[in-house]
Amino acid sequence: METGRLAVERVSGKSSVTRCFSKYPLKFIVPTKAGRSEIDAVWIYTLTYGGGIVSGDCISFDITVEDDCTAVLTTQASTKVYKSVALKCSEQIMEVLLENGNVTSIAERMQDYQVIAMVILLGPKLKHIQNQIQEDVKKIMSEQLRAPSMGGRTKAINGHGYTKPPLVASCNSFGPKGIGSVVRIAATTTESVYGFLRSQLAGLEPLIGLCPYH
Repeated sequence: METGRLAVERVSGKSSVTRCFSKYPLKFIVPTKAGRSEIDAVWIYTLTYGGGIVSGDCISFDITVEDDCTAVLTTQASTKVYKSVALKCSEQIMEVLLENGNVTSIAERMQDYQVIAMVILLGPKLKHIQNQIQEDVKKIMSEQLRAPSMGGRTKAINGHGYTKPPLVASCNSFGPKGIGSVVRIAATTTESVYGFLRSQLAGLEPLIGLCPYH
C-alpha cells in the first residue's frame, strides 16, 4: 500500500514541489528555506514516526522529478531500523521517475548490496591510519576486480563471467593538505562490513583505548 507520493515540477521557472502526500508511518517536510535562494533546488526531508523503522512498518512511496528540475531527498539524521517483533518484518520501497520516464527502485539499483557504511577520519593524529586504509583499499579492490588466469598471471575482469565482490570500498582524501579521509563501503552482509572496519580501524586503539567494532 502506498504511503507517500512526491512530484517536483517547474513552476514560474523554478523547481517546486507540486504534490506532497504521505501517511503513517511516513511524513515529508518541505522547508521553504533550506539552501541559498539563488540555487534552483528543492529539499525534501523524510521522517518516520516512532524514531525510525519499527517492526511491521511498510513504507512505499514514489517521487517524480520532471525535466530541468533539481530535488534533494534526505533525512534529518540516520534512520534507525529496530529489531522485528514476533516475526513482523519491515519494508521500505522507493521508486524514482526521472525525465525520460525510467522507473528504478532502490532495490534494483543496489542489487545485492544491502549494507552501506561511511567513516570519516579527520586530524593529523590519524594521518598514518588514513594512509594505511587508502593503500589497503587499493589493494583489496585491485584483487577483487581481477581474476586468475593460466600460468599464475592475472587479468582484468570484463563483463563476461563477472562475479560481484561481496564488499566494495573507496577511500578519498579531503580538506587542506588531505587532512581528512572519507571511507565508503557497500557490502552484501553486515558481518563483512564489521570485519573490514575492525581490521582497518585497529590502529585507533592506542588513541582511543579500544578497537572500534571489536
